[in-house]
Amino acid sequence: MPVTKAGDGRTSKRAKGPVDIASIDAAWHVSRPDGDVWTARPWVHPSERAAAGKAARQRVPRTAHAAFEPAKGRDPIAILAAQEADRLQNLLPLRHARMAENAFAYYRGTPAVMAFDLSRTPKTDILVQASGDCHLGNFGLFASPERTLVFDANDFDETLPATWEWDVKRLAASMVIAGRTNGFSTGQNRTATLAAVRGYREWLARYAQMRLVDVWYSKITEADISATLEAAAGSPKIPAHRWRRWETILSSARARDQLKAYDKLTTLVDGRPVIRDDPPIVEHVEIPGGTPALEKIFTDYRASMADNRRDFLERYRFVDFALKVVGVGSVGTRCFIVVLEGRDEGDPLILQGKQAEASVLAPYAGASAYQHQGERVVTGQRAMQATSDIMLGWSRSELGRDFYFRQLWDQKGSVDTTTLKPWGLAFYGGLCGWSLARAHARTGDAVAISAYLGTNDVFDAAIADFAEAYADVNQRDHAVYRAAIGEQRISV
Repeated sequence: MPVTKAGDGRTSKRAKGPVDIASIDAAWHVSRPDGDVWTARPWVHPSERAAAGKAARQRVPRTAHAAFEPAKGRDPIAILAAQEADRLQNLLPLRHARMAENAFAYYRGTPAVMAFDLSRTPKTDILVQASGDCHLGNFGLFASPERTLVFDANDFDETLPATWEWDVKRLAASMVIAGRTNGFSTGQNRTATLAAVRGYREWLARYAQMRLVDVWYSKITEADISATLEAAAGSPKIPAHRWRRWETILSSARARDQLKAYDKLTTLVDGRPVIRDDPPIVEHVEIPGGTPALEKIFTDYRASMADNRRDFLERYRFVDFALKVVGVGSVGTRCFIVVLEGRDEGDPLILQGKQAEASVLAPYAGASAYQHQGERVVTGQRAMQATSDIMLGWSRSELGRDFYFRQLWDQKGSVDTTTLKPWGLAFYGGLCGWSLARAHARTGDAVAISAYLGTNDVFDAAIADFAEAYADVNQRDHAVYRAAIGEQRISV
């Protein structure tokens, strides 16, 4: 019987046999922005999407994801060197030193290497807005606009439409690598990895049954995590040490607000707040074009925001800015902190401006539909996060470099993965899998993905095998990297 297509009132005959969801999604993502014309996503009945997802197992069996063998001629050091070509060369030794610290730090700094590796693994080509750098260190707590703490992914520098399993594989491998770094056994690491993948699969199944608008509004709150912690503890009472740890994380997140950042990062000089220099981590620098160029960057950033937020932001006055090194993978990119002042000196706003380069997924998933890489990051973040920073925006410098802006601290909290015990790693992995499932359900076809995954643990086990194999490769890569440093082919 005819099926009404959402949005245009027309009807079409329901297709005979499974619909090729991968082809539909690929065509839609490629053709989305076309000047001022937008192509509507084709509407397909849920039963057909489920059939297509299950049929994808014939093309890509779930067990096919288990193996990983590095491609011949693969050169991780060359990939990293190419990525660093346009970065601030004086900061690269710091990046190298941070990556050399251990295998997990190296993994954090090499999403470009893994993107190359993932592109050569079996893929379903059912597209979502992928993170591109989905490791367990890129999740955490932050305040929603309603000022409640939510758990979600917090780094979207590499986001791009891509096949969903790439994110799952990067998350799973990070579980094993983090566990090994902490000295856990093979069995403990596998348990944690299975918890993360199972969390993804089971929550994807739930989201597949929900109304789309309910998926969009869903979020993982501190109350949700407390309830999950109670259930996972196996009794109505959480063990005291786990409860204390959770309360410490919450209180730490609430304390990391704008006033705390202002006190930590600035000092008064002649009655005027100035950012404290702490080279090379934080230092004042001259930018090409001087003050006019800076004003243009900030004016363009405000122009990228909705009118009501732009009007609100214009009530602040500029105070100071400085270069600030952040993270591991981002070291060497041009990242700044900008201090603004609102009603008076007791009303600061600190923004972070980060250089946005092309996604590491682009060579394998296709270039972004957005010519501005900052807009790519912001749009992807708004799509994937349950609730995004109200100050998100983007800008381009006179030299053609793209940036995006957000608040530096807004009640942000993270888990120090080096302090996790085996039980904690598994529990945290389950939360990360849950968050990733919610993001993929918002931006992709949860029905098709869930049908592909099924209700048993076949996919879970395959990904756990992949994670072990990739952790072995990462460990060897890290050893080669350290050897190159020892031979002074890489500077620290």
